Amino acid sequence: MSEELNIPEDASDEDKYLAVLSSLKGLLSKEEPLVANLANTTAVLKEVFPKISWVGFYLYDGSRLYLGPFQGKLACTWIALGKGVCGKAAQDRETVIVKNVHQFPGHIACDAGSNSEIVVPIIHNGNLLGVLDLDSYRLSAFNRIDKKFLEEIIAFIVNEIISENDPLFSGLFAKK
Repeated sequence: MSEELNIPEDASDEDKYLAVLSSLKGLLSKEEPLVANLANTTAVLKEVFPKISWVGFYLYDGSRLYLGPFQGKLACTWIALGKGVCGKAAQDRETVIVKNVHQFPGHIACDAGSNSEIVVPIIHNGNLLGVLDLDSYRLSAFNRIDKKFLEEIIAFIVNEIISENDPLFSGLFAKK
């Protein structure tokens, strides 16, 4: 199946996110493997937003985050809870926006060119499943509009796509 996104490059970020959310609702399916759904989510975001240099998922194995589907340069394989922006968002279970990663204590620089970052935690019924991580070579690339819509994308994935039987999260659904 071939999918094509027809979103004007000069559209506002809000209009782009509305189109992305609509596209993802048509593209992603609970019947497809979760890893494929997450991979397509990263591809759509990377294609639509030129400000994104890297986008991907880090998934939680019960003790630390491990690299999942992503678009961009090579990335760190494991991240401990509380370490870097991803680990902080996972530990605090709150979206973190960093306007300048060079000023973030403990920032993990997988790509030395990254200058700003946003990380959205993935929570299902109180269980941490992972995070969605976006980097940019631009300073202050992410804001409240990104936060609002990325959280909506994650809410859609959590509520409509993730299955408690998915092997990616075996054992996590039983924990609180």
